[in-house]
Amino acid sequence: MTHPAHTPASLPATRSKTTFPAAGTTGRARRARVEPMAVRPLRDGRYAVETAGGTYVVDPDAHTCTCPDHQLRGARCKHRRRVALEVTAGLVPPPGKRTAVCAVCGGRTFVPTAFSGPALCPRHDHRVGALVRDRETGDRLVVVGAAGERADRVETAEGRLVADYPTNADYGSHEPVFWVVYLDSLGRDGDVRRYAFPASRLQRIDSEGATHPDAGPTPTDGAASTTTA
Repeated sequence: MTHPAHTPASLPATRSKTTFPAAGTTGRARRARVEPMAVRPLRDGRYAVETAGGTYVVDPDAHTCTCPDHQLRGARCKHRRRVALEVTAGLVPPPGKRTAVCAVCGGRTFVPTAFSGPALCPRHDHRVGALVRDRETGDRLVVVGAAGERADRVETAEGRLVADYPTNADYGSHEPVFWVVYLDSLGRDGDVRRYAFPASRLQRIDSEGATHPDAGPTPTDGAASTTTA
């Protein structure tokens, strides 16, 4: 089974008005949930909230809104409450972050506003120290770093791009590269060599040694080879 390379998809610039369940709330808290609103993040960390009565701008850091309820009464209006609801639910990025697409699955994720490299969703990201499995060989590896660049831009110590290795042909050349070491090499004397792999070639392993069911595709049938850093 091969892994189709996912390319970043375009994201809608606007959202349709939606509602939340009332959840036993009253007053402004209830209106924030049941009234149709569309929340759109702005580039400066504020949010535009479109309602039937007009569009207002919420600034979470300053705890302000341009609506009359806040301007005249100083209230924590329904617009501010709605922004908090949507940020908590993961429907819009929190302040300081923007929406991006995962380089592996094409799903939506949030990254720091100034982030410029290929993005990964939490399901396909690998933290330093994580135990993973090489899909091609089944070997267990430990993640020691992230290159922060695409597989078609990162060179190994052999002077070859990570994406050019035959065993990486079924993994997206646009995927971020991670540096890993072989788990069994950590107990040996001498230098431990690190290797470079595209993100989706690495399958996460949980604390009990089982592979993560949502971590990506199954290994290919091709012969395995290492990609040396």
